[in-house]
Amino acid sequence: MNFSAWSIRNPVPAILLFVVLTFLGLKSLNQLGKQNFPDIELPVITVSATLEGAAPPQLETEVARKIEDKIATIGGIEHMTTTITDGSVSISVQFTIDTKSEEALNLVRNAVDSARSELPAAVTTPTVSKVTTSGNAILTFVVSAENMDEGELSWFVDNEVSKAMLAVNGVGKITRTGGVDREVQVNLDPTLMAGLGVNVSDVSAQLKRVQQDASGGRGDIGANIQSVRTLGALHSADEVRNLDIPLGDGRHIKLSQVAEVLDTYAERTTYASYDGKPVIRFEITRSKGTSEVTVAKDVRAALEKFEQLHPQVKIVEAFNMVKPVEDNYEGSMHLLYEGALLAILVVWWFLRDWRATIIAAVALPLSMIPTFAFMQYFGFSLNVLTLLAMALVVGILVDDAIVEIENIVRHLRMGKTPYQAAMEAADEIGFAVIATTFTLVAIFLPTAFMGGIPGKFFKQFGITAAIAILGSLVVARLLTPMMSAYLLKPHPVKEETDSASMRWYLGWVSWCLKHRKTVVAGFILFIIGSLSLMPLLPKGFVPSSDSSQTKVNIELQPGTPLAQTRQVVQMAEQLIKQHPEVKAVFTAAGTASTGGGGPNASQNTTDVRKGSLVISLTDRSERKQKQSEIEADLRERLKNLPGARVTVGIGESGEKLQITLASDDANALTSASQQLQQQLRTLNGVGNITSSASLQRPEVQIIPDIDKAAELGVTVESIAQVIRVATSGDFSNTMPKLNLPQRQVPI
Repeated sequence: MNFSAWSIRNPVPAILLFVVLTFLGLKSLNQLGKQNFPDIELPVITVSATLEGAAPPQLETEVARKIEDKIATIGGIEHMTTTITDGSVSISVQFTIDTKSEEALNLVRNAVDSARSELPAAVTTPTVSKVTTSGNAILTFVVSAENMDEGELSWFVDNEVSKAMLAVNGVGKITRTGGVDREVQVNLDPTLMAGLGVNVSDVSAQLKRVQQDASGGRGDIGANIQSVRTLGALHSADEVRNLDIPLGDGRHIKLSQVAEVLDTYAERTTYASYDGKPVIRFEITRSKGTSEVTVAKDVRAALEKFEQLHPQVKIVEAFNMVKPVEDNYEGSMHLLYEGALLAILVVWWFLRDWRATIIAAVALPLSMIPTFAFMQYFGFSLNVLTLLAMALVVGILVDDAIVEIENIVRHLRMGKTPYQAAMEAADEIGFAVIATTFTLVAIFLPTAFMGGIPGKFFKQFGITAAIAILGSLVVARLLTPMMSAYLLKPHPVKEETDSASMRWYLGWVSWCLKHRKTVVAGFILFIIGSLSLMPLLPKGFVPSSDSSQTKVNIELQPGTPLAQTRQVVQMAEQLIKQHPEVKAVFTAAGTASTGGGGPNASQNTTDVRKGSLVISLTDRSERKQKQSEIEADLRERLKNLPGARVTVGIGESGEKLQITLASDDANALTSASQQLQQQLRTLNGVGNITSSASLQRPEVQIIPDIDKAAELGVTVESIAQVIRVATSGDFSNTMPKLNLPQRQVPI
C-alpha cells in the first residue's frame, strides 16, 4: 500500500494522527523526570549481621564464613565481597547482570535463613536487602532553633522533620549528622555492689525483666472478652532510680543503692560544622525511579510549609546536588534548539524556497515531540543519555523530509502541478527513504541490547534514538508529501545553469575520477592514520564532570577518639579554606562517604576515626581552574596532615580504579599490598592511593586461667559478660528501654 498517496488523498487522518501524538508528547514532556544518569537496577544483595563487641577474627570464623558457605551454593553469583569491622559483618553478593533483583534477594534470604541456626545466639538476625535509594544525597540542610537545646533539636529532626520529609513522594532516606541521642545512664558503683554482693550482669538482666510491658492473657467479663496486659514499664529516670531489683538469692535492693541514674545523652559519634560553626544537618536521598529535580522541588515546598507550622525552627539549604542536573538539562535543551535552528537554516540555504523549508522544518518537532510519549511509556527519563540521543538525531530527523521535498521540487520544475509532483515523487523514492531510515535504526538500536553495565545505561539511548528516527520516517511518508501537495506552488519551467560552487565541486569530482589510484591510496592512508591515533585517545565509561562540588574523606588510625578526629578535620578545613576557589566547607567528624557518585550509589558509614568535608567551589563560569586541578591542589595541601589517609574526589565514574589482591597468607598479602602502593605512587595522573587492608587496632586481651575459673565456678562467658557490661554496657538489643511517648530511650 502506498501510504504517501493515501495521505495526499485523505489529509485529515494524517493531520489528526500528528495532532494527537504531539499532544501526548507535550503532556509526557512535562511529566518526564529529570535525572543526571538513568537509574539501573544491579543485582547486588547485601547481608548485614551484628555481634556487638566481637573482634574481626572472631566474626570471620563464627559468622562470616558460615553465611558465605551457604550463599556460595547459589548459582549465578559473579562476586562475593565481605567486609568485617568491629562488631559487624557486611557481605555484598553480586549476581550476573541479567539476574532479576527480586529473584536474587529471595535466593540469598533463603540461604541466610538456613545458616541462622549455626550462628552464635547473641548475633542479631541478619538482614538481607537490596539498594532502594539512588546515588548521593541530593540536598543537605542545616537546622537551628533558639528555643531548643542540642538534644531537643536532635530529636526534633529525628521525629518531626523526618516524618515530614519521608511523606514527600520520592524521598528514600533522611540522615542526620551531628547532634546527640538521649539515653538514661545507670552508672554502677563497684564498691557498693561488692558490699551488697551484687553482680553487674544481674543488675542489667533483672532491670530488663522488671521494667517492661508484657502482653498476654484473657478476661471473660460477663458476655464480653477483654485482653489482659501487664504494665510494668517506667516513664522517667526518677522511677528507674527508685526501682526495686530482685536478686537471685531472694533479696532485693533499690537501684539507687548501687548506682547513679542520669537522664543524659549518649556518647557522641558525630560532629558537624558549616564554615567552622557547629550545626545539626540532615541529608535527603531520593528513591530509585524518581527525578532529582522533582524530588528537590517537592522537598523545598514541603519544608516551606513545615517552617510555617514551626516558625521557631530555621532550616537553611547548605548544599545542592540538583543544580548540576538542572544545568545539564538546560544546556542539552539549548543544544537541541540550536541544532534544530541550524538544520532549518541549512535546508533553506540549499532549497531557497520558504514553503519547502517550512515543510522540512515541521518534520523536526513532529518527529521529536511524540518521542517523549514513548519515553514515558517505557519508563525513561530526561537524562544525559536520552538527551544525547535527541541531540545526535536532530540532523537525521529532517533527512527523510529533505529527500522527499527535493524530489518533489525536481518534479515541479518539470512543469507538473504540486499534487501530481507529490504523488509521483513520493512513490518514486519511497523504498529508498524506508531503507535509509531502517539502516539508521540498525545502527542505533543495537546499543540498547549490549551486555554488562554499559548495556544497562545505553538501553535508553538506543531506544530513544530509534523511536525518533522511526518517527521521522512516518512524518516523511505521511505528512511531508501531503503538505507539499497542498502548500507548494508550481514552478515555471526554465533551464538552469550550474552555480560557481557547483562548477567548483564538479571540477574536483572530475579530477578524482581521472586520478582514481591516487584518491584510493590517499583514502587508505587517511584510514590507517586515523586508526593509529586511537590508542592515544583517553578511554573511560563516563567522562568526568565539573559540578563545582567535591569531597574530602579523612581516615585516622584505629582507636582514634572522636575528639582527635574532629581536631584533624578542623585542621583540614582551615587548609581547604585557604584555596581562593572554595566558597564553603561542610565538615562531619565521625562519618565518611564510601562508594561512587554519578551513576553509582554511595553510602555513608559511621566511624569515630573517619571524617568527611563537602566543599562548594565557585561556579565553573567564574573560575579559570578546572575542578580536577583544584582537587590536585587540595591533595597537595592536605598531604601533611598527621596520621591521616586523605582521599579527594566525589567518586565520579572513571575516577576510581580498584585492584584486588587475594592470598591465603595474610602476611604475604600485606607485604604485596604495600609494595604495589609504592609502585602505583610513581605513576603520573594517580591522585589517591588507599588500601582496604586491615589496620592494627590496640586492644586489651584477657586470657582466663581455666583451672582457677573452674574452681570458682566461673565461665569464660560470664567473665566476658561482666567486663562488657562494666566497661561499655550491655548489647543494645538486650538493653532495657524507657518508654516515652513516640519513642523508647535506652537505659
